[in-house]
Amino acid sequence: MTYSVAVVGLGAMGMGAALSCVNAGLDTYGVDLDEKLLAKLKAAGAKGVAKNAAEFADNLDAVVLLVVNAKQVNQVLFAENGLASQLKPGTVVMVSSTISAQDAKEISQKLTELNLIMLDAPVSGGAAKAAVGEMTVMASGSEEAFAKLQPVLDAVASKVYNIGTEIGLGATVKIIHQLLAGVHIAAGAEAMALAAKAGIPLNLMYDVVTHAAGNSWMFENRMKHVVDGDYTPLSMVDIFVKDLGLVNDTAKSLKFPLHLASTAYSMFTEASNAGYGKEDDSAVIKIFSGIELPQKQEK
Repeated sequence: MTYSVAVVGLGAMGMGAALSCVNAGLDTYGVDLDEKLLAKLKAAGAKGVAKNAAEFADNLDAVVLLVVNAKQVNQVLFAENGLASQLKPGTVVMVSSTISAQDAKEISQKLTELNLIMLDAPVSGGAAKAAVGEMTVMASGSEEAFAKLQPVLDAVASKVYNIGTEIGLGATVKIIHQLLAGVHIAAGAEAMALAAKAGIPLNLMYDVVTHAAGNSWMFENRMKHVVDGDYTPLSMVDIFVKDLGLVNDTAKSLKFPLHLASTAYSMFTEASNAGYGKEDDSAVIKIFSGIELPQKQEK
């Protein structure tokens, strides 16, 4: 019994998810605008790759969307000649981009009208976890959606949380998670900037924190980039401008104050405004003036 899945968006997380599907023996198709990424996935054993899923849409049992935002999700699915109109009825669409609960509900509504099924299923774990099929999925949707996506979920995730049947719950849990992720990076950057100002070597500071109680997963992962002076983007500053924007929009809709998330949002926005938007999100440390940061050592 073959099972066909297309992964749309082959960035850090999407490529990992697609490779995990290939490794699990699923008939895997990849969709992206970047020829290099398509070639990489094809070489790894994908059944097919294309800039547009039209040519294999009617073969698919499932689609996984790992594009950047709600606008791109809508474009892929519902633009002229969009993917949604080309899928066979009953195909399940796993929307794994970080989007607002409201956007998730609206996308689900449009898919339902086309006899398609949606799982509201944001993911976390970073590029490293995605590459080995160990993402965390926080999902909401019908039992049928979970059942139809089981082969994909088994392939890409080590942990799948079923948050309920209501579309939008998965999106909300991810947004609350991103509050922590963004604040942790901003706090880590502030601490390392203070260390730099005080003349403490950043590799020493990093070593102390990662062996002590002030550590966090984000500090350990991202402040290593600062120590190495390497801001090659795995996740960009602009992603956190978007995600902390969603955090603050969610709070606004609930009339709920978020002191730390608001500050972190301002910090990432300042970094983007200063020209660091396309650098790794740890580049938020560059907003602090009067400090010397490590430079990348050329090998």
